[in-house]
Amino acid sequence: MTNTDTMEYSVRKYLAFLKTAEHKSFTRAAEALSCSQSGISRMIHDVEEELGFSLLSRNCSGVRLTAEGEKILPKIRELSIAFENIQNQAEEIRGIESGMIRIGTFSSVATHWLPNIIRKFQQDYPYIDYEFLLGDYQEIEQWIADGRVDLGFLKIPAAKGLDAAALEQDKLMVILPENHPLAGCKKFPIARLCDEPFILLEKEKCAEISELFAEHHLTPKVHFTTWDDYAVMSMVESGMGIGILPQLILKRIPYRIIAKELDVAASRVIGVALRSRKDASPAVKKFLEYLSYRNSEIQDITNSEKVSAEGET
Repeated sequence: MTNTDTMEYSVRKYLAFLKTAEHKSFTRAAEALSCSQSGISRMIHDVEEELGFSLLSRNCSGVRLTAEGEKILPKIRELSIAFENIQNQAEEIRGIESGMIRIGTFSSVATHWLPNIIRKFQQDYPYIDYEFLLGDYQEIEQWIADGRVDLGFLKIPAAKGLDAAALEQDKLMVILPENHPLAGCKKFPIARLCDEPFILLEKEKCAEISELFAEHHLTPKVHFTTWDDYAVMSMVESGMGIGILPQLILKRIPYRIIAKELDVAASRVIGVALRSRKDASPAVKKFLEYLSYRNSEIQDITNSEKVSAEGET
C-alpha cells in the first residue's frame, strides 16, 4: 500500500465511524459510503485499535456512541469537513489548470483590455488556451445564448436571460482633423455635429450614436456609414468629415486626429455576460475574478496615452 493509499484509508475509516454514528446503523453507513457492512465494521475496529478505546456500543436495538465516542465525534466531524474542502479545492484546481476559455468580444476590448487581463491570468494558470470571436453586440449576445462562447464583452444592458455585469463607462468622443476650427475647444458643442459631413459608425442594432442624435433631436449630414472604426478615423484624418467613436478604441492609433468630449453626457457601458455564473466552468469563474485587475491596469495605460492635450488616443 502506497503512502497515498494509506492516507486515503486513514481518512475513510474515520468517515466510516462518522457515518455510523450519524445513521446509528452499520447498514445505512455502508450504503452512504458505497461499501460493504463488513468493511464498515472493519474500519471502525481499526479506528478503535488506533485510539485505544471503544467508540460505539452495539446492541440489538442498533448502535450508539460510547462516552469516549461522544467526546471525539466533534473532532472527527471537523476532519470530515476539512477533507471535503480539500477534495472540492482539488477539483477546482484540476478544472482551472487546463482547458479552453472561449470569449466573444469587439475589437477595442480585444485590443486594449484582453491582453492585460490574460497576461495576469496566465501568470497563475499558464496552460489555459483561449479562443476569441470578434463581432458586434448582437452577435456576441447570440453566441453566449447558443453556448458558442463561455463569456462575452458587450454593451450593457444585455439581452434578457444573460447573467451580465457592468465593468466600465466608455465615453463617446468626437473625432476631428487636426486642422479643424474647433480643435482647440474644451468640449465640442453637440449642435455643431450637424454643420458638416458626418461619418457614422453603425451596424444594424448597434445604433448608440444614432440614439444620441435622436435623444437631442439632431439630424446630422451623414455622408458615410461603416462598422469599421479605423475607416472612420482614416476618413476624418483625410478631411472627409467628422465622427464619433468610443474612447476605448482611440488608443495607440496612427491617425492624425483630435478627440474631444461632447458638451453633453454621452457614453456606453461596457460589461461582461455569460449564460450562468453558477454553471460556468472553474476556469471561467476564476477568469471573471481576474477582471477586477482590469481597472487599475487599464487606467494606467489610459493615463499614459493621449491623442492630444484634450483627448485620448
